[in-house]
Amino acid sequence: MGRTSRKRSTLANRAIVASAALILGGGGLIAVNVYASAGEGSSGSPPGRTWNAGTQMSTIDCPDVGNELPDVPDQARWEVDRELAAMDTQITDAYQQFADRKDEISRDPGLAENAVLGPLKAKRTASIDRIATAVGRNADRPGGLDGLAPCSLRADDSNDMGDQGAGQGQDDGQNNGQDGDQGNGANQGADDGQDQGQDQDQGQQGNGPEASDFVDIQSVQPNVDRPRQRRGASRGTFTTNCGRNENGKFNPDNVIVAPGVSNGAHHMHDYVGNQANDAFASDDDLANGDTSCRNQGDKSTYYWPVLRLQNGTAENDAAADGGGKDQNTGEIQTPSQVTLKFVGNPTGKVTAMPRFLRIITGDAKAFTNGDANANASWSCTGFENRQLKDKYPICPDGSQVVRSFAFQSCWDGQNTDSANHRTHVAFAQDNGRCPNGFRAIPQLVQRIVYDVPPGPGFAVDSFPEQLHKPVTDHGDFINVFDDNLMKKVVSCINGGRKCR
Repeated sequence: MGRTSRKRSTLANRAIVASAALILGGGGLIAVNVYASAGEGSSGSPPGRTWNAGTQMSTIDCPDVGNELPDVPDQARWEVDRELAAMDTQITDAYQQFADRKDEISRDPGLAENAVLGPLKAKRTASIDRIATAVGRNADRPGGLDGLAPCSLRADDSNDMGDQGAGQGQDDGQNNGQDGDQGNGANQGADDGQDQGQDQDQGQQGNGPEASDFVDIQSVQPNVDRPRQRRGASRGTFTTNCGRNENGKFNPDNVIVAPGVSNGAHHMHDYVGNQANDAFASDDDLANGDTSCRNQGDKSTYYWPVLRLQNGTAENDAAADGGGKDQNTGEIQTPSQVTLKFVGNPTGKVTAMPRFLRIITGDAKAFTNGDANANASWSCTGFENRQLKDKYPICPDGSQVVRSFAFQSCWDGQNTDSANHRTHVAFAQDNGRCPNGFRAIPQLVQRIVYDVPPGPGFAVDSFPEQLHKPVTDHGDFINVFDDNLMKKVVSCINGGRKCR
């Protein structure tokens, strides 16, 4: 299949399993959709905005249940994750109904409430009650969740997001030791070239991306600041070579967020490293799995949404969950290069990661959740001092598209995961130090390069209601280094050496 000719047996097998699943859902974050946090109101609409019948609605926006939960007891974790994943499927199904009847709804806005939002609220209410019951069996029953059941329709306000500082690269403190591959905050510049080569505004089957989601990288001003290394900094690096997914391991699962749930991501993932990773993989399965990494002591799993060309080519998953059934269409691209580098801390030494530590960086729901947890960074080779957060880059001839992820580099010293899959790790503060109670660990920096035709004809897979927005890009990592290799990683970084 052109540049993406490869074995797809894994994809076919997962599609069979996914189609037989009883409960679907999940994704890069256990939370469901919200633009404003639940504390800002339960309507799900951006603060200070009202919509009238003449406004063009584009997607469904729901409050974030996962982030509003208290600590979930271990005994209830599986049931809670399953219900949160089911709620994602409820949104996916409702979005499809909305998309199928968009013209009718634009003429009769009341139809949205009666045919889409009302039934969705009823399903969410039932799931929320089951979540509260599961937690209540082992701890105090959480209250106040019922107000998170209603959802709303919203417009594609990607241009408004751009005005709110999107495209500023990474926040200060997120790019310690990254060799300048991430940005710190600057204006994107003019959106020259957004309409090049894209005749339609709605991309694949009306589901995005839009022309306004792209920007000519040459119009963007340099916006990357190199972090200042202080005395005592851990200046070394450790690079692990795990290939580019040449063997074509894909599935739409997410073992971190939705364990035991087929099609938990509603979009297809590339996998490098551990080859045993699917929704049902236990820590023991990962420890005993094969790895694509050159150093067999690294059985870690690294995964991210696939990038597709919007060229009309039908992939093998065109009729499968995570693929065409979830509005993800087009030709999957194998990266031309994948670099997995662990770097140090600019203020001190790092300590070993615990085995089976799970880290999610970025937010698969950032288009509706807002950018509080967004960590996407897009650029082009030869222009990596210019980073974009909520735009895809249009690269000039001879330049390739670059996706970068800088993972959280501070650990709470106790937990390998947390109820929302975030609070057990953190980014370093602006001064490079970890927050109180956290310790510095080797920071994973991923750089993924694609040789795609110049122009705006590509997008990452996403949940259907996220409209393939670039700000939803995210990466997932489970540490399965053996103890001896992890000691070497720490020694190299703290000793200022460059190791491979």
